[in-house]
Amino acid sequence: GAALCRVCGALGPRCCGRCRRAAYCGPEHQELDWRAGHRRLCRQPPDTDDSADAIPERNEFLFPEYEILIEPEEPESPADSTVDPGDEQEAVDTSKDPKEQEELGATGEALQSLDVETLEAMAKCETKEDKIFQMFKEKVAAEPEQIIRYCRGGEGPIWVSGENRPEEKDIPNCSCGAKRIFEFQIMPQLLNHLQVDSLGESIDWGTLVVYTCADNCGGADKYLEEFIWKQDYSVGHT
Repeated sequence: GAALCRVCGALGPRCCGRCRRAAYCGPEHQELDWRAGHRRLCRQPPDTDDSADAIPERNEFLFPEYEILIEPEEPESPADSTVDPGDEQEAVDTSKDPKEQEELGATGEALQSLDVETLEAMAKCETKEDKIFQMFKEKVAAEPEQIIRYCRGGEGPIWVSGENRPEEKDIPNCSCGAKRIFEFQIMPQLLNHLQVDSLGESIDWGTLVVYTCADNCGGADKYLEEFIWKQDYSVGHT
């Protein structure tokens, strides 16, 4: 296969001039890897017993690679969206432990000091956010292993929140002048597969929405710059 850069995993046309075994995408990553330890590993001869492990193909901090399977999304049936009132009542009753009751009491005292208009505005906002987040959770529950939702030019993305949604003016046109349209979104389930918790300072997102050129400009033999919108979870949801 093609040689890959030991630092970033991209194509590595450049190789170490001494060992000729370590590949890099450019001089910057070659210098970075040299300081990170390749200076010592490079001097080990290729015929030693541990030579296979001496120059690993990739660094440990690179994300694992998986095969992505493309399958059509199953249509949602009306029965999937119904909720048994008894189940809902049971969930409410079992969730009220003493600590939660104390927190609810403190919240109620704080709400009493607010005027009616403020309370009504807060209730409407919370209800709308809950519906949006609940719909997102239902989609995720139906396809728990789904990491990418693709629907170019058709149905829009599934948002995790009503906040921080882009308007048409927020999506810049392509460099060719054409508008960019929704093509696919990256789901938060991907974070589990990438094992980002082992990185110390974990990356996080609610969803990543990718917009691409509506005219599909450019050739197939090069990368094109597109636009991505990052939406985090609402402050009220964890």
